[in-house]
Amino acid sequence: MAHTVKGRIQTVLGPIEPQKLGMTLTHEHLVADFSIFQAPPPKHAPHMGTLSLTMENLGLIRQYPYSLSANINLHGEEEHMGEELKFYKKNGGCSIVECTSLGLKRDVGKLRKISMESGVNIICGTSYYIDSTHPSDMDTLTQEQLVSTMVHDITEGADGTNVRCGVIGEVGCSWPLTDNERKVLKASAAAQIATGCPVIIHPGRHTDAPTEIIRVLQEAGGDVRATVMSHLDRTFFSAEEFLEFAQLGCFLEWDFFGLEVSGSPWQSVKTDMPNDAARINMILHVLQEGHADQVVISHDMDTKHRLMHYGGHGFSHILLNVVPMMLRKGISQDDINKILIDNPRKWLTFN
Repeated sequence: MAHTVKGRIQTVLGPIEPQKLGMTLTHEHLVADFSIFQAPPPKHAPHMGTLSLTMENLGLIRQYPYSLSANINLHGEEEHMGEELKFYKKNGGCSIVECTSLGLKRDVGKLRKISMESGVNIICGTSYYIDSTHPSDMDTLTQEQLVSTMVHDITEGADGTNVRCGVIGEVGCSWPLTDNERKVLKASAAAQIATGCPVIIHPGRHTDAPTEIIRVLQEAGGDVRATVMSHLDRTFFSAEEFLEFAQLGCFLEWDFFGLEVSGSPWQSVKTDMPNDAARINMILHVLQEGHADQVVISHDMDTKHRLMHYGGHGFSHILLNVVPMMLRKGISQDDINKILIDNPRKWLTFN
């Protein structure tokens, strides 16, 4: 199977030629459960966890999105996801990388149905998320057993189906890396070697985390140039940090477009969050320093309130709102095409 995919891109409906990928969001979730990340409610709204997803509560939910349990489980939203993706396709979108890995209640059968009904290419993921979501027997699972699971997902099918994964990830990492996360990283590199499948990483919340992860992947034989480092807009906060990391050669992903909150929803994480304008400004700087071939962008949709059905920006936000802002700020259409078409195509094509 890996041989037949070489030079092509693996979607939930089967391999496609790279030129058919088109405009691509490289980090989204359509069917996933993020309940493990439920945050405590704010002191002024102690009963927020039981609120309904209604317009009268939308302001509070936007400020504290992970404090509402109903907001952080995307299962059951398949009809709305289909409608969202039809609108995305109407506005020029062609493909989405769905990064729900093991530990977040992945369901590739539902992804196949959404793809068939919407006409949007969906590339789904394998590997394991962060340590707290690992299976109970992860301590005893060998690296070889993890590799076997990933290779099966890529070459035979995942979740008891014949739907094959087209990306390894998002591979979940904490800071510092736990022993099991390090084992998963090494297994992900080995699965990449065996299949030629691209990799995408969820780094820990520390500026040293991405570099440490790349080092582990490289030492395990992974292909850094076929790897995306996600969430850099909450990991690096200066041009110098971005440019230094860019020298390692992986793809750089800004993937919180549309999420405009002042800080992390978890009180223990002291992180200022940029808005879309600040994200674009940093991307512009990176482009001006010669790294246009490494940039990819997305929304990382993981809550209901960001869907249009619930009053959110939806999957077309980048195409409808961010791209025009990029053009106004001086990013060329050629570079935008690299970010949304060429770079995802290069990354997702099996080696």
